[in-house]
Amino acid sequence: MKKAFKMFLLLLSSALILTGCMYPEEKLSQNQIAYKDQLQSVQSAVDQYREANGGLLPIKTKDQATPIYQKYPIDFKKIVPEYMAEPPGNAFESGGVFQYVIVDAETDPKVKIFDLRIAETIRDINLRIKAHGFPPYKEQIAENVFTMDFKKLGFKEEPKALSPYSGQNLPFVVTGNAEVYVDYRADLYQALENNENKLKAGEDIRDLLVEDSDFVPAYSLPYTIDPDTNDPIFLVK
Repeated sequence: MKKAFKMFLLLLSSALILTGCMYPEEKLSQNQIAYKDQLQSVQSAVDQYREANGGLLPIKTKDQATPIYQKYPIDFKKIVPEYMAEPPGNAFESGGVFQYVIVDAETDPKVKIFDLRIAETIRDINLRIKAHGFPPYKEQIAENVFTMDFKKLGFKEEPKALSPYSGQNLPFVVTGNAEVYVDYRADLYQALENNENKLKAGEDIRDLLVEDSDFVPAYSLPYTIDPDTNDPIFLVK
């Protein structure tokens, strides 16, 4: 009887251990998905905070030189727990992979997100560039924009960024100042095909990706249209 009871305890312990091991993996999986209702709950909290604070937004202070789509990260400490119980599980603050930000901050603040795993890949590329001494430029594709020879940086395969818009893999490019960015031209091609509004050469067209999506094109250079072909090109300033 004692032996049977010990066996029962052993099996119970094993089950609990397995459950404990499985839960974090399941939780991690959930933290990597952008749920529409989570964005809506954050949008509601931001709207309530804004109304209660004379139009102020619950954002962290960033340097003026911060790229526009990363410039207004949401400060969840300002809206939790008064306007929402806790940050979404997929938010960086909760161990998720998404950074919640605000776009159109001065006119019509909207909550969007971007995938921080892109930043991890860029960080890896930058570390390898520093170790190499300089970016291994391969081909110039625009003024001050180049592709790289990633094999010289020790990559077996060229690193890519997963597009939140099309699901395709996007390449990385580098500037003459050794700054690494994601190249969103493939996504912009598709966006331009579906766009009925007339665009002007010289204006930044990245908002085409933002309008009907929960995501912003983080870590991107500005783009415009070629006046002759209407294709997306890098906007040289």
